[in-house]
Amino acid sequence: MQDKEKQLLEMIAGIRGFQPGTAFNLRMNGEGVERHSTEQVTIRPKSDQNGIDIIVKPNAKEESIHIPVLLTNSGVSDLVYNDFYIGENAQVEIVAGCGIHNDGCDTSQHDGIHTFHIGKNAKVTYTEKHIGEGNGSGARILNPTTIVHMEEGSYMEMDMSQIKGVDSTKRNTECYLQEKAKLVISERLMTHGDQYAYSDVSVYLNGAGSVVQIISRSIGKDTSTQVFHPIAVGNAPCRAHVQCDSILMDQAKISSIPEISANHVDAQIVHEAAIGKINSEQLIKLQTFGLSEEEAEAVIIEGFLK
Repeated sequence: MQDKEKQLLEMIAGIRGFQPGTAFNLRMNGEGVERHSTEQVTIRPKSDQNGIDIIVKPNAKEESIHIPVLLTNSGVSDLVYNDFYIGENAQVEIVAGCGIHNDGCDTSQHDGIHTFHIGKNAKVTYTEKHIGEGNGSGARILNPTTIVHMEEGSYMEMDMSQIKGVDSTKRNTECYLQEKAKLVISERLMTHGDQYAYSDVSVYLNGAGSVVQIISRSIGKDTSTQVFHPIAVGNAPCRAHVQCDSILMDQAKISSIPEISANHVDAQIVHEAAIGKINSEQLIKLQTFGLSEEEAEAVIIEGFLK
C-alpha cells in the first residue's frame, strides 16, 4: 500500500492498519483487497452483485467493524451494495467511509448503498467519513445511500461527515423505526470552491415510543452550494427533533428545506433552522488574543463542526 493510500485510510477509518481480531473489509479501486471475519461477525462477498453482507450474531458485545473504500486511480467508477444484519441484543461499532485521491483528468466516483437491518434491542454506532484530495482536474464524486430498518427497542447513532475535497455529493438516507426504537443522526459538512452537496434525510416513526434526533451542521465557502432536505413523519405516538445550523461565507448558497408531518395525535415533531455568517464579535475576541482574521475563522469553523 502506497503512502497516499495509507494516509487516506487513516483519515477515513482512524487507523493505519487493522488490529488482529478486528472484522474488516478493504475495497480499493473497485476491487475487494482484504477481508477478515471474527467469531461474532461474518463478512462475505455477495454472489450476484458488487458488495458484501455483514452478519453480527445475536448478543455480540463490543464488536468493531471497519469497511473503508479507497479510490486512488483516476477514472474509476465504483458501485457497491452492502447489507448489515445486526442480531438481537448485539452491540457493535461500524466505521465506514470513502477516500478519493484523484491526480488525473478523469472523474472518480463511488456510490455506496448500505442497508441496515437492526434487530430487537440491538445497539449500533455508525461512523461514515468522506474525503477527497488530489491535484488532478478530474472530479471527485461520492453518492451514498443509507437505508435503516430498526426493530423494537433498538438504538442507532449515525455520525456522517464530509469536510474536504469532494466536488459533488448526493446523500440519501431513509430510516424506518418500530416501537421504542431511537435514532440519532449527526451530519457535518463543509464545501468550498464550486462544490455541490445535497442531503435528503427521511425518517418514518412507525412505532409507539420511537424517537429521532437529526442534527446538521454545515459551512459553505466560496461559490459552493448546499441543500439539506430533512423529512420527519410521525405515524404513531413518537418524538422527533430536527436541527439545522449553517455558516455562510463568501458567495456560497445554502438551503434548508424541512418537511415535518404528524399522522397521529400524539406525534411530537419539532424543526429548528438557522443560516448566517460568522459572528463578528467572536472574530474580534479571538483576534484580541493575537490571531489573524484567517486563524480566527479557522478556530470558529473547527469548533462549529465538532
